[in-house]
Amino acid sequence: MDQKHTKEEYVIILDFLSHGYPFGSDQRKLPIAQALGKDNFRLLELIPKKGINLQPGQEVYVGEGKREEIHHIIGKLKYDKLTHTAQAELEFILKKIVENHEPKFIAFFNEAGPINLRRHYLQLLPGVGKKHMWEIIEKRKEQFFTSFKDIKGRVKLLPDPEKLIIKRIILELQDADNYKIFTG
Repeated sequence: MDQKHTKEEYVIILDFLSHGYPFGSDQRKLPIAQALGKDNFRLLELIPKKGINLQPGQEVYVGEGKREEIHHIIGKLKYDKLTHTAQAELEFILKKIVENHEPKFIAFFNEAGPINLRRHYLQLLPGVGKKHMWEIIEKRKEQFFTSFKDIKGRVKLLPDPEKLIIKRIILELQDADNYKIFTG
């Protein structure tokens, strides 16, 4: 799946600053929203339409065509520019997205392959070393995984697979390494 060139259609609001950033240089102090893309997990900075108030957790359309709440997208946002509220909200929102798209993430466990001769994509998940990686590979040879519960039940002592995915997405948003599995 090529995520590099696809635009987000929908975002989920992480934080809404009705008077702009408190220490910003812009004299007009426009309202601003920080949001997470639903499909490619891009962090975006948005300007809402005049008179629109947004709430954390609210889903908003930002795709091509008529937008009800958003005037324009300022651009991509780095993780370290997120407000404390946005950072706190991020994990809860990611949990909902991962739960709602469980088959997509289960497919990763079923299909992930080697990066090179020394490293495997499964090892990019926090808490997955060579032992867990080989156990996952052996168990999926027997039968593909069907759910997070199935993975947890069949791979002994593996940390919660759903939490591994969420932690990995956050690491990617923080630019912790060069590999991008889930983020665009």
